Amino acid sequence: MSLRRTMLFIPGNNPGMLQNGGVFGADSVILDLEDAVAPQEKDAARFLVAQALKTVDYGTSEKVVRINPLDTFGAKDIQMIVPCQPDVLLVPKVESAQDIEGVTRLVAQAEMEGQKPVQLIALLETAKGIALAYQIAQTKGRLVALALGAEDYTAGLGAARTKEGQEIFTARSLVINAAAAAGIQSLDTPFTDANDEDGLYQDALTGKELGFKGKLAINPRQIDVIHGVLNPTAATIEWAEAVVQAIRKAEAEGSGVASLHGKMVDAPIVARAEHILQLARKLGVEVMQ
Repeated sequence: MSLRRTMLFIPGNNPGMLQNGGVFGADSVILDLEDAVAPQEKDAARFLVAQALKTVDYGTSEKVVRINPLDTFGAKDIQMIVPCQPDVLLVPKVESAQDIEGVTRLVAQAEMEGQKPVQLIALLETAKGIALAYQIAQTKGRLVALALGAEDYTAGLGAARTKEGQEIFTARSLVINAAAAAGIQSLDTPFTDANDEDGLYQDALTGKELGFKGKLAINPRQIDVIHGVLNPTAATIEWAEAVVQAIRKAEAEGSGVASLHGKMVDAPIVARAEHILQLARKLGVEVMQ
């Protein structure tokens, strides 16, 4: 799977930010045609994003475009944006597998011959979308992740959005579980106070501990904080290497379980260790093979 620790929103109607989006170090840049753009500016933003995809070097950052819902401007977005070869479309307000299937059909029609298939991420922002998260996650073909949009979700519930996030605990858990069950990634909601670094750290840590694999970001200043939380530490990598070594030794001796520092090492522990080492390799850290 692609590394998506951070996915940075960039307004689709801001030429300066579109031009410089690749310098911030986010794993993905989300060129936004939806919430960041007023209805009267949609056509201009669509043109700007299309030109950016064709002319701007975003370096190693994955190129993602958040389109509008299909019942507004989404079909126009797909028709113009897909031939410009984004890596992924972020689909907002997803409430069913049929929503993703509808986008999939339009994307297939818009792709050029020989073009790398455009992948999809479903943004779940409503109570219905959260309730049907696993059904959505099972959509075959292009879907690579579920993302949580907590602002619209809590507004729909009539709940206050708080820094502590108790009101979204259930939604977070459902998104994470649905994505894991379907074998795709789960991406956490943005922390919307760009000036609260401590709050961001705690929010990112909570997401990591629950099982999210990445986090949406609204400001370039948030990137380093999120990476600092999600990147494996040297101690964690050392533990993972020890686990893998222990299980390899046990397997060579004909056993499926091992012991490390007095604790049993079995398949779930090994899977976690291997995930840590895989992430470390993607980050360029030299670890055991």
